[in-house]
Parts: sequence; structure tokens; C-alpha cells
Amino acid sequence: MNLTDFDYFLPEEMIAQEPVSRRDSSKLMVLHLDNAPLEHRRFTDLVDYLRPGDTLVINETKVIPARLFGIKDTTGARVEVLILKQLEKNRWEALVRPGKRLSAGTKIIFGDGLLEALVLDHTDFGGRVLEFSYNGLFEEILDRVGTMPIPPYIKKPLSDKQRYQTIYARQAGSAAAPTAGLHFSRELLERILNMGVIIVPVLLHVGLGTFRPVQVNDIREHHMHAEYYEISEEAASAINETKRRKGRLVAVGTTTTRCLESAAGENGKICPGSGWTDIFIYPGYRFKLVESLVTNFHLPKSTLLMMVSALAGKDKIMAAYNEAVRLKYRFFSFGDAMLII
Repeated sequence: MNLTDFDYFLPEEMIAQEPVSRRDSSKLMVLHLDNAPLEHRRFTDLVDYLRPGDTLVINETKVIPARLFGIKDTTGARVEVLILKQLEKNRWEALVRPGKRLSAGTKIIFGDGLLEALVLDHTDFGGRVLEFSYNGLFEEILDRVGTMPIPPYIKKPLSDKQRYQTIYARQAGSAAAPTAGLHFSRELLERILNMGVIIVPVLLHVGLGTFRPVQVNDIREHHMHAEYYEISEEAASAINETKRRKGRLVAVGTTTTRCLESAAGENGKICPGSGWTDIFIYPGYRFKLVESLVTNFHLPKSTLLMMVSALAGKDKIMAAYNEAVRLKYRFFSFGDAMLII
């Protein structure tokens, strides 16, 4: 299975540069898993496709101000850091630029000395292990010196950083937003609850595994970077009860899907707990739990496009994407949504 199988043409002007005025006012393409034709709706119409007894599973991760701009303490040269994964209390894996100039032993200064980082080691993905030092609470200092890690294809500055955060974000730790969840407003979630749909939170901190590009021609040779996930006993119980009574499980986003499929046994029963997952879902994968998915339109040749192709079929997905281009849908993080059902 070749990387080029997951390529498509996208005009640059269709990459959304800012969120829509109301979270739930984006377009919604409905892709049916049977032979029903594509439908073109608004995101608020999601309620028309849910029914009492369904379980909507959301990822309650919270994006941290993970992008840091600093200087080398010896030369004053500018440095950019994107922290990805916490290893210990003050040790993080990170991507750095320029990487060639940041060898072990280098010290980086952020925010006029509010935060410092010592480069300890290289990582297997070309990043660095950093040890931070500071006075006070790390989260508060990060809020002061860090910026939201908006993807590089978004060139327009973000005027309200909360728009790159879901309304149900609870646990800080992600280096990118679970963007399918950005479409939900409080009013829409209330409507969904009031119609008898159960909403269950799980956790997967979005890191390099979600957005790392595929750099091999044979996608089966790609290795995902591990991301941390948690599923509570309450969440596992609710999900297993949904399956027992043959209700539908609707995942909000590819990160939620990775979390659920990582924790599911071959019998489809989910186990509570936490851990690290490097699951890679591409066509040929047999889903254990997820039957329906709310998602965005993903980058060409990305692992996320491969995941939705595994659920709906590559040919059907690529045809839907071509139709989305023709109808001028908005793509990627701040773009429109798709319901696969």
C-alpha cells in the first residue's frame, strides 16, 4: 500500500485560516457506510443522525501553550521549541529548531529567564530531551511564556486562543487540538444529551504520533510515535454497556478512535486504565469498537486520512474528498466536518 494512494489535490485557499464565527455552524458532510449518497448539511444537523441510546465519545485533553521561543544562553541565537511528551516532572521530549545547533549541554532561556531548559539528549525521531528549571508552577509559567501550537499551515494569527480548545477540554497535556471536537458548542451538546445520547469522556494527549508525516513509500513501514491515553472505570463501563445493548458508539475525532481501539480487546470489550499507544490504523484494519466517526478533512498522505480510509474505504473517502474540494469545503484544523456513519 503506497503513500501516493492517499494523495489528493487541494487548492491552498481551501485551507481554513480561522475558525467559523460559531463553533457549530461549519459544514457537515455525511458519508454513509452503506450505499446512500453523500449529504451536505450543517454541523448542528448532527442531531438528525444520532438516536437515543447512542454513546458519543469525546477526548477531554487540553492543549498546552507548547510552542516556546527562546535564545541560547551562550550566543543569543534564536531557538524554537515544541514540547511534546512529559517523561518525568521536569523532563520533556520536544522538537527543536534549529536542531543542528542544539547539542547535549546547551542551555535555552525563555521569557527573560522565567524558564530555562537544558538539552540532555537526542531522541529517535530527531527531537531532544529537555530538562526545565523555573521558580513557581510550570503550568503558570508556560501560560506566560508559551504560545498555542497552531499548525504551520495556518498563517493567520489566532485572536482567541480558546478557539483552538474544545469546550470540554479538562486535562492539560496536548501539543495539538483534537480538532473534530472544536465544532461542538455547549448548546449543541445539551441538545444531544437531552435527546437521550450518552456522552462519555476519554483522554488521549495529542503528540507527534498524530501529526508526524509519513516518510516511507510503503505505509506499512511507518511507525507511530507513542501517545498517552486514559480510560476511567466509569467510561469503560458506559462503553461496554453500550455494546452490550447493541447501541452505536460514535467517536469524536481520530484521537478518540486511537484511544478506544488501543484499549479494546479482540472481543470488543474495553478495559479501563492508562498507558501509551502507538497504534497505526490504515486500510485492512478491523475495528473492534468504533462504528461511526465525527472527523475533519485531513492532510494528504497523513495517517489520519489513512485511518478514515480504514473505516469507510479508501475509494469512498477519496471520492468524498474530491467532492469536498469541488464544493469548496474548508479543510484541516479550522475547517469543516465529516460524519462517517
